[in-house]
Amino acid sequence: MLVGRDREQQRIGALLAAARVGQSGVLVITGDPGIGKTALLEHAKRLTEDMVILTAVGTDAERDLPFAGLAQLLRLTATELERLPAPQAQALAVALALRSGQAVDRFSVGAGLLTLLTQRSEDRPLCLVIDDAHLVDRPSQEALVFVARRLLADAVALIVAARTGEPCLLVADDLPQLRLAGIDAVATRELVGADLGVLATAELSDRVFALSGGNPLAVRELVLERDRLLSLPPDAPGPLSAVLAGLYSRRAADLDPAAATALLVAAAAGEDLAVVRRACDVLGAPVAALADAEAAGLVSVTADRVRFRHPLVRSGVYAAATPARRRLLHAAIADAMGDAAADADRRCWHRSEAALGPDAATADEMEAAAGRAAGRGAYAVAAKAAERAAVLSPTAAEQAARLSAAGTWSWHAGEVVAAQALLARAAALEATSTGRVRSRRLQGVIAARCGAVDQARDLLMHAGAESPDASEAIACYAEAIDACYYLGDAATAVLAAERVETLLRQADAEAGVLGLIAAGMAKVLAGQDGAPLIREAVQRAERAGIATPGQDAAVGQPYEAFWLVMGPMFLRDSGGGRELVQRVVADQRARSAIGALPHLLFHIARDEATTDRWANAEADYNEAIGLARESGQSTELAMSLAGLCWLEARQGRSGEARTHAAETLQLSETHRVEIGRIWALFALGDLALGYGSIASSLEHYRSVDRVLGQLGLLDVDLSPVPELVEAMLRCGETGGTAVMSRTYQDRAVAKGQPWALARAARTQALLCDDAQLDEAFGRALELHTATLDAFERARTQLSYGGRLRRARRRVDARAMLSSALETFTRLGSRPWAEAAADELQATGMTIARPGQNPISRLTPRELQIAVPLADGRTIRQVASALFLSPKTVEYHLRNVYRKFGIDSRSQLAARMSEQR
Repeated sequence: MLVGRDREQQRIGALLAAARVGQSGVLVITGDPGIGKTALLEHAKRLTEDMVILTAVGTDAERDLPFAGLAQLLRLTATELERLPAPQAQALAVALALRSGQAVDRFSVGAGLLTLLTQRSEDRPLCLVIDDAHLVDRPSQEALVFVARRLLADAVALIVAARTGEPCLLVADDLPQLRLAGIDAVATRELVGADLGVLATAELSDRVFALSGGNPLAVRELVLERDRLLSLPPDAPGPLSAVLAGLYSRRAADLDPAAATALLVAAAAGEDLAVVRRACDVLGAPVAALADAEAAGLVSVTADRVRFRHPLVRSGVYAAATPARRRLLHAAIADAMGDAAADADRRCWHRSEAALGPDAATADEMEAAAGRAAGRGAYAVAAKAAERAAVLSPTAAEQAARLSAAGTWSWHAGEVVAAQALLARAAALEATSTGRVRSRRLQGVIAARCGAVDQARDLLMHAGAESPDASEAIACYAEAIDACYYLGDAATAVLAAERVETLLRQADAEAGVLGLIAAGMAKVLAGQDGAPLIREAVQRAERAGIATPGQDAAVGQPYEAFWLVMGPMFLRDSGGGRELVQRVVADQRARSAIGALPHLLFHIARDEATTDRWANAEADYNEAIGLARESGQSTELAMSLAGLCWLEARQGRSGEARTHAAETLQLSETHRVEIGRIWALFALGDLALGYGSIASSLEHYRSVDRVLGQLGLLDVDLSPVPELVEAMLRCGETGGTAVMSRTYQDRAVAKGQPWALARAARTQALLCDDAQLDEAFGRALELHTATLDAFERARTQLSYGGRLRRARRRVDARAMLSSALETFTRLGSRPWAEAAADELQATGMTIARPGQNPISRLTPRELQIAVPLADGRTIRQVASALFLSPKTVEYHLRNVYRKFGIDSRSQLAARMSEQR
């Protein structure tokens, strides 16, 4: 009976009604034990007669079994698997032990689950009801929360119940929650009366309400104890959990020894009555004695199940047993399970609970269970099993190896703090340098991705120096150089590069490619010419076919893929292996390797932002930001936010740029992501300069220059000198500009890349006499032809056209300014387009003022969808690539059409082409 829950029932009804018409919904119900969560779920089930309903209930017995919750929920068929995209079908099948295969990225199971559920909902609306979600195994929780965050326009409702105070991924701030409190005094009195079958007295109902706080389970249990309740002093308080535990323990204590033993076996073994019966036989207690526990209202027994009245009963009964008694119980349960392969995981967990001190055989069993879980992508379960195996291991070497495995799997599961702690314990126990290096290398990688970049650098440099293997040492130094990039630490990067170069001859082919790219990046960071090393690496990779690398055993992600992307990006010219980059990203999308995508997407977006593909860059930055938030990659989050705010600043989107810059600066300060800080300050300078706030722009550019000096960072591409000189000239501050320009020119020549050389030539042209205009600006424009940066070329054209106008060469000025205006308008760079229009008008031309770029009206998700659709992808391809349902893509596409005033894909392609 549901009383006092009208508002909650209305909310559930509205959620289901919306799902029936294709508007997905999620509701996470939280509250104390007995507060009525399960009753609300049962009410929801009664409202779903016209829907397909999928249910699962978390249990203690299955919380450490890989994807037990998902298997209970789905009951997947082979026919359904065949309808999924191949990588997603494989991921789900491997996770649910329906197929064998390579371990999968933890997010790929979620992607497959999303596709499966949305396909099922195409025939009939779908409702998922999950009770005791805090007891569902973590890999299943990960998959479900992935789905919950992406449901939008499908006929799917997801209703979850979880206990307050218990860790549960589904109880997330970004998911709708319904926090249940106790029912009020009036509803309590109604419930008391219903349980008594007569009208409750005011004294009894008031007493019950005072003790229960309106908790419906407590109300019902206290009514059963009403005679004792009324004899208590009026001021006898007690925490609800203590009150209930006391009630249940008194009932359990009244059972005879045989019934008490059978009840305790059921509490430890789970609901399977066959296992409970066999364990009772081992202990010499008849399972029929459970009838007494059933009569006491503690359990209910069916033909094959033993169900406790409430999880509090089970936990209370188990907690009351002594440790020795529990070990005896678990040993009996393990023996009762026999040798069946299907029970191997449960059996070894019970044996591990029965062990007292090191136990080599049980440790081996737990290690095997960990391997099976990892093979299915259940990394959280694998980590827990491997750590348990380490505890049971008799030797330090075995403990170290198993702790290292547990740390690796914790990292794959996204449990960063646990992973670092496990790996530190492993490194401390390792007797060999090889083992220590592997643990420390992964510690460094985790620290670099998740915001402890200075710690990452130190760990990786130390690991590289200790490694006896050249290829492993190069991998450590390469990761250290990557950390140095984020830190802006050129000196340590150069030191690491020097060590890499001494190891190249001893390394294998893949490590050689990796080492050359990393060493080239280090030289670029220090203001040296690292381009030849990077080009050689890209050529070697293409010759050797290193284009779609597999998993790296230590890092657990497509390792060389990062470096194959980063190398060409550092070249910043119109060649350099970009087709290789696109293949790598496409490969990771196809694998649903979401954990790898933030890093890859950041570098892709950074490259697109230096071409004319700004819409693509914005879409990729936004996707990287979303995935980095979801996977806890703080470093990648800071860098993608920095890149996005720089792009928005050049477009003149002041509010968005400032918001993203503020978050970047906060993250950069917290995690020492110095490059992110530099980019954010640079972006604020560009924003101010674009809108003519010269004093503000000078302040920000000088801040960038000061930070670069403090860090000793000499990469000319990071220097704001061209913008600083332009701002100084605009306000008539010419002192020192010539020296700054010459110094910048020297550093650009030392680097030898056309992007920096073109900017240097423009800066010198700003300072030249009128007689030298054509030669100076001509040199800059010629250098721009070797790059893909349309914005920088247009900036040069704007400066050239402005100088020509002031030299009274109006006709010549119009050609340059018109070209600049066209580029700025196409890019959506409104303040710079306005500046070009002002200059053109000053030449005597009458022109229409540039309007707002329609692309800027799209939300991040709409832009992510519009870009690939305009490029010719199908809706299903886009849905698969972005880990959304086709209906969600269609929903966003309708909004794009409305904002553009169009109604077809061909019009979308034309409109996006115009704007890009």
